[in-house]
This record gives sequence, C-alpha cells and structure tokens, in this order.
Amino acid sequence: MPLRRLLICLLLSLPLAAAAAGAPAAPSPADRKGQSVAQPVVEPYIESAARVTPQPFAARYRLEVSGWPSTSVVHRLSRDGGSWHSEMSAAIAVARGEERSRFLIEEDGVRSLQYISGYSLLGLGGDYRLTPDELALLPDRQAALFDLSRRVLDGGCEEACVIHYQDHRGREERMEVRALGPESLSLPAGHFEALAVEVTEPDKPERRLVFRFHPEVPGLMLGVEYHRDGERRSRLSLTRLSLLE
Repeated sequence: MPLRRLLICLLLSLPLAAAAAGAPAAPSPADRKGQSVAQPVVEPYIESAARVTPQPFAARYRLEVSGWPSTSVVHRLSRDGGSWHSEMSAAIAVARGEERSRFLIEEDGVRSLQYISGYSLLGLGGDYRLTPDELALLPDRQAALFDLSRRVLDGGCEEACVIHYQDHRGREERMEVRALGPESLSLPAGHFEALAVEVTEPDKPERRLVFRFHPEVPGLMLGVEYHRDGERRSRLSLTRLSLLE
C-alpha cells in the first residue's frame, strides 16, 4: 500500500492494533475522567440515529507499518459550545498527515461544518479545506468516523450498512460496514472491552480495515488493523488515554 494512502486511510480520521498481557484492568470511564492511562439529496448513510453520549478525550496510539519504523498517532475529540472538534495527526519517517473536523451532532446523525487537512511525503504534499457549503450533503471522514462508532455503539450495522462521506478533496466515498461483535483486548493502555467492525470498499474486496471501538466513548478507537490479500499490513494500538470531562 502506498505510504500516502496508508496515512489517509488510517487518518479516517486516520484516520488513517502490541499486546500488554500483564496490564491492569482498565477502570470505567467515570473513574478515568481527567486521568492518563499507560450531491443531490443523499439518503442517510447509516440508518438510525445513535443515543450514546459523547465525551471529550485525548488518545495516543502506536502505528506499526510493514517495512517502516513504528510511530505515534494522536487523536483528540473536544467540544466548543454546541460543536465538536475531531483532530488526528500522524508522522512516519518522511511522511506526515493531519486532519481537523468541526461538526454538530443532530438527531439523524452528524453535520460537518469545516474540514482541514494536510499531507506531506518527501517534502511534497498539499493542504485541503472543505467549507460548510461543500459539506452540506455529506460529512467529512473524521465526522463520519465519529458517527459510525456512535451508531455501532448503539447497535447499528449488526447485519451490514453503507456509509457515505467526502474525502479530503471533497469526492464522495462509499464504504461497507459489518459488525463483528464484542472482543476483549489487552493493549499497552490496559485491558478493554471493544466492539469490532469490518470496513471494506465495494470495488476492493482484497482490502479491509478492522476498527475496534470503545463501547462507551463514541469516536474512541482502541485499535485499527489494515489487511490486504489476506495479510495484515499495519496495526494501530491505543497506548495512552485521557478522558477530559
């Protein structure tokens, strides 16, 4: 997988999974607050609105990519008045990527207000911006990732569902999502229960992403794996978590 595309996929907000077997059990979200832990009209892109309460957080991950040294990814969700901000950044060797999204949470999903991103590989790259008018019909991928996790936490996509969003250039993307069920994870940040989902592109069945979301904190990824041709090519693992409210 080209490195630039990997950064973009994992920053899906990525947005663009190493175990710590002896780590202590993770406390509940209430106990961890403030603590660090070692187009034309479009149909709704997921069918039902979620009811899980959002919570600001700051998370750090280790990104492992075949053939490259491991590096860190930072993901932060914060609130400013009535809007929410999702920020994600990663750097690996001579490449870096970052995305920022501002959105509203509404009864039938999310509404993106602004999206800014930048990517660089060997000093070459670009900066991108989507305005409220450009985001009127479809959300950016940071907002879509948040809403996907929120809906999965609320029991959506148990059979299968399709999400539509815009990439960094404003082009419509379509992903198929299938819930894989609950899992228990042992990560550098501790032991967690997770909800896993598989995300694929309809025309690229040999490629798939497996997201493992926190079951109580919308938008919080515990881990992500990228598979291609039956092999795992990269892994994202939570190494540090702070719940901010």
